Amino acid sequence: MKLTLWSHWRSSASYRVRIGLGLKGLSYEYRAVDLVRDEHADPAYRAKHPQALVPTLEVDGTPLVQSLAILEWLDETFPTPPLLPRDPLARARVRAFALAIACEIHPLSNLAVRRYLADALQLDEAAQTRWHHRWLGAGLEACERMIRSEPGPFCFGPAPGLADCLLVPQLYNARRYGYALDPFPRLREAEAAMLALPAVERAAPEAQPDAPGR
Repeated sequence: MKLTLWSHWRSSASYRVRIGLGLKGLSYEYRAVDLVRDEHADPAYRAKHPQALVPTLEVDGTPLVQSLAILEWLDETFPTPPLLPRDPLARARVRAFALAIACEIHPLSNLAVRRYLADALQLDEAAQTRWHHRWLGAGLEACERMIRSEPGPFCFGPAPGLADCLLVPQLYNARRYGYALDPFPRLREAEAAMLALPAVERAAPEAQPDAPGR
């Protein structure tokens, strides 16, 4: 099976999938998509991803899109080590945490929104920062509560999983926007456990071939 990941080095959705691939121990070909230069809008790429977003994971030439769908496909196709628990209630709690990030936090600060705030609404940098901090704060506070009583060191126990794949990129983004993470000790504990893993280290934005300076 040939896996090809169309990715941008600083895309948090791409980062999630890189972490998942790494945790599964899977090799893949990396194909860079420069979002700043609008390469995702190229018709050839849009033929792979109708929304013109990243990532796209091609499986023997068949494109899969949307990071959560890709991660669940990985877990179903390569079940060891698992990203989701077997118990349905536990699985639902993990998915709820992942969706809180993917649907409620991340979309409000993605590249399209940032461009709209700056170009269409003409918000200055300070106003844009207030926007990002408003939604980061509300979302991360909820995520902290979701796992506060869960055993660590990862989000939902002693092994990394789907929730952790989403947490690491989101906290990376929060730091980019200068958002203080001191109020979230449980999130930071899970992040620290993830960052200690070689597979997660290799998935980091700065380690990607299209990162500036590489």
